[in-house]
Amino acid sequence: MKLDDDIHNYYEHLVLERIDTLALTQSKEEDYLADLCCLALNQLQPKYIRFEVDMSFYLPQNERQQMEMNVVNAVNQAIKFLDQNN
Repeated sequence: MKLDDDIHNYYEHLVLERIDTLALTQSKEEDYLADLCCLALNQLQPKYIRFEVDMSFYLPQNERQQMEMNVVNAVNQAIKFLDQNN
């Protein structure tokens, strides 16, 4: 078993979705996006999973909404930090 292939933090998926929603991949460089991901993910408690389907079927809707709100806040804070320090 290779942990880096079999297990991942579900918040990674949500942070990347948020970055895509904000269309940051069209306006920011890769280094900025990498820093943004690190800063945002460090604010979030990890939620490790093996399969995306596990989260789709077994995560209550209210918990999913809370996770999405947490991501919005973490990404906003990370953007604010990066933009103030550049």
